[in-house]
Amino acid sequence: MLNRRETLLAGMATGLLSSAARAAVPGVWPAYPTEEIDVWPGIPPGAPAILPVEQVIETGDAQHHGRMVKGIVRPRMKVFRPSRPNGAALLVTPGGGYSVIVIDVEGYQIGPWLAERGWTVFVLYYRLPGEGWANRADVPLADAQRAMRLIRSRAPTYGIDPAKVGALGFSAGGHVCGDLATRYDATVYAPVDAADRLSARPAIAAPIYAVQSMSAPLAHGGSRDMLLGPNPSVETQRAHSPAHNVTAATPPVFMAHAEDDTTVSVENTVEMRAALKMAGVKVETHLFTAGRHGLGLPGPAGEPARHWKDMFAVWAQAQGLG
Repeated sequence: MLNRRETLLAGMATGLLSSAARAAVPGVWPAYPTEEIDVWPGIPPGAPAILPVEQVIETGDAQHHGRMVKGIVRPRMKVFRPSRPNGAALLVTPGGGYSVIVIDVEGYQIGPWLAERGWTVFVLYYRLPGEGWANRADVPLADAQRAMRLIRSRAPTYGIDPAKVGALGFSAGGHVCGDLATRYDATVYAPVDAADRLSARPAIAAPIYAVQSMSAPLAHGGSRDMLLGPNPSVETQRAHSPAHNVTAATPPVFMAHAEDDTTVSVENTVEMRAALKMAGVKVETHLFTAGRHGLGLPGPAGEPARHWKDMFAVWAQAQGLG
């Protein structure tokens, strides 16, 4: 059964169709990346005795997919290459309440849009913490750290400047993004090869309508329960709330959120902004009157929130990425 967030995003799947995605594969949305990079050699660390089985939940149709994925045992990145690379890359982490990954709406839709503007885009299928993995609270972060290091290790292959690799994430994937921005140097897995000598710090981070706090009343309960398990201590909740982990070394951050978001409270973003400002980190924040969870309402009700992507693109370019 789908939870409230998953049902909402399923309904969005056919309403957020971008012209860029349609153009990438005529007549079919979303576009399909042609390259794939495994995050780990073999089974990832901390595997349960009985591995999850990957499942795809289809909420759309053959022309307008709205797929959600769970049971990920093989974390991987899907690559969208631009026709005119600008030397910058973005690691994209879709949301899904840490119970699924909304791969189309928050991955394969944004990938081609960004690629059309020059970015090389890596959409991450990360492991879900409630599926039996050891050290569950750090499993998504481990995949994100490892992915960032692999992107940098393959920079020559993709024509990327290793100093220009950023991160962007949505909802619970925004928590992955915020966690990466604030805990990029936390030791959450043992090194496996030379790539792990590289930095996992993103040059910029963009947590969009993001889960941030793991503490009531701001926490998105479903995401917190899936990430931290039942009855996490106050210390554990705080340790996994990015606003409490901001330092002066946190990269510049772009955030966008709607005031009428009833799924993830906008106060998550407000709290994160305050922490960034206090640490002296550059932050761009857009809070919209309307837009709900997804910032994709059609028609006048969705203005100007659905233009957050253009705002992000301009901001990222001003930071030297693009």
